[in-house]
Amino acid sequence: MGKLYYSIGEVADMFEVNTSLIRFWEKEFKSIKPKKNKKGNRLFTEKDIEAIKEIYHLVKEKGYTLDGAKSELKSAKNSGDENAQIIRKLQAIKSELNKLKDQL
Repeated sequence: MGKLYYSIGEVADMFEVNTSLIRFWEKEFKSIKPKKNKKGNRLFTEKDIEAIKEIYHLVKEKGYTLDGAKSELKSAKNSGDENAQIIRKLQAIKSELNKLKDQL
């Protein structure tokens, strides 16, 4: 990788699927949001490709249905949100402990 944008053909080749499947997944999954140029050609970013990689793994390799993959991605996102909250709380606690240490 290393380019800013990839065409739908390049993305399809990366995953050895048809471009129609990439377009279908784009409609089904909100995490895939390619930009479009003036001609209407889709331009996929690294973030889009990562989302497709996750979907490909769940659907093609693990055999999830589309609804199952959507649920799995949603629960993974919620888990990530919870982890971020925990990290913020721990950082606040650490800050308070450092203040207390400095007062000693």
